[in-house]
Amino acid sequence: MPSDLDIYKPEKYKDNALFGPESRKLWRELIKSGWTDAIRKLHPNEPIYTFWDYLRNAYGRNAGLRLDHFLLNELLVGRLKAIGVDKDVRGREHSSDHAPVWMELKEE
Repeated sequence: MPSDLDIYKPEKYKDNALFGPESRKLWRELIKSGWTDAIRKLHPNEPIYTFWDYLRNAYGRNAGLRLDHFLLNELLVGRLKAIGVDKDVRGREHSSDHAPVWMELKEE
């Protein structure tokens, strides 16, 4: 998990390997190698989630996690026009626990 901003309650996940220091270090190394996190490029300080567990009304409480990512290389980052999550899809009956993430790029 890239940062606490991507977790509705970071303290609840402190012992989870996906959210620990090693995972975050690997994420930072990936970003330092030239990749750009598209959501954070356009929404640097906004809590945005892509996953809500089925338990305890997580979706209804917006108790989510950002587990799905678009990474852009240096050739595409300048073409990023918009990115978002279709959160309402997650609220539909029989939906996945993940919401669709979409991205729009400017034409060359």
